[in-house]
Amino acid sequence: MKKSICLYFQVHQPTRLRLYRFFDIGKDSHYYDDYANRTILRRIAKKCYLPMNDLLLEAIESSGGAFKLAFSISGSAMEQFERYAPQVIESFRKLAETGCVEFLSETYNHSLSSLVNESEFTHQVKRHRKKLKELFGVETSAFRNTELIYSDRIGAMVREMGFQTMLTEGARHIMGWRNPNYIYSNDGNRDLNLLLRNYGLSDDIAFRFSDTGWENWPLTADTFVDWLKAAEGDVVNLFMDYETFGEHQNADCGIFDFMRALPSFVMSDPGLEFVTPSQASSKHKSVAELSVPEAISWADEERDVSAWLGNELQKDAFNKLYNLTEKLEIINDPVLWTDYGHLQESDHFYYMSTKFFSDGEIHKRFNPYDTPYEAFINYMNVLSDFIIRVDERINE
Repeated sequence: MKKSICLYFQVHQPTRLRLYRFFDIGKDSHYYDDYANRTILRRIAKKCYLPMNDLLLEAIESSGGAFKLAFSISGSAMEQFERYAPQVIESFRKLAETGCVEFLSETYNHSLSSLVNESEFTHQVKRHRKKLKELFGVETSAFRNTELIYSDRIGAMVREMGFQTMLTEGARHIMGWRNPNYIYSNDGNRDLNLLLRNYGLSDDIAFRFSDTGWENWPLTADTFVDWLKAAEGDVVNLFMDYETFGEHQNADCGIFDFMRALPSFVMSDPGLEFVTPSQASSKHKSVAELSVPEAISWADEERDVSAWLGNELQKDAFNKLYNLTEKLEIINDPVLWTDYGHLQESDHFYYMSTKFFSDGEIHKRFNPYDTPYEAFINYMNVLSDFIIRVDERINE
């Protein structure tokens, strides 16, 4: 049996908050930096989404459909595509029409709701599924949670929603001696198959590719295929941010040339083939149940949720936000629900991280604030205004 190569890209853009001062509370309830959102989205569309979608479409067509891959696109990103760059929607639609691209379900607002509120989690997943159907005409059977966050409890909720396959991180502290290049299943429920990210090979592309100090620089497609062939197991899962291409790794480092060459090198090897996550799940049997009592993710060295909930600032903001859920369910106002969704985006909590050591550079790269305290104050000012609006409605 051929070794499967499962290529998956996360597509997400947060709805960035404007500078919201204490004196705006109770007076101005427009929270978003429309200029930044439009400017950044269009820049990344030009540098990443459009050229990469063209590259992948060409690879699919030239391979006669043998090249396959998967995406998850957050609802927040899809909304911005519709608003600021509709040509990106059209380019993803062309990929969907090939039948070689699987689109995965996730939370609509790229939220952390799976950690704390099952009803909100379920609501967002259903909403996201509906949006994918509306824009791309696709049905989903595989799930990828925000930032690959997973635990036994989350897996049980995902299986309850009807999904058969879920992606997560091959975290070292969970895997122990086991190899991530096999299919595993949810602890206590073998009906949910788990695909585990091979973080070593994934990060060779996502983080190390342009590092001239890396011992394997410059990385070529034929060398990388040799590594894939040498990897023990049934399926090698290469999961990464789509913005790796052209945004995090500039085009002049050769990342597009690498990705243009990679499919043909893989497909020319008789022992390798590309599969989508659902195809991998169907083709290979689970080798064991995987016990994950505490949530894991693909973030930082710890591979846990401390990137978003690792300090008191983050926990305070998070708890105050989710304490509003019951009131919002009573009010059931679509405008408030929309703002509530955007305030749940995990990015807002990521900006509040106080990690300054091994992962500090990664956090600074994606952070529009100078300090985590500025991120916290700005977010809490917005949240204070939102709470006033909710309380006013509940007391009507």
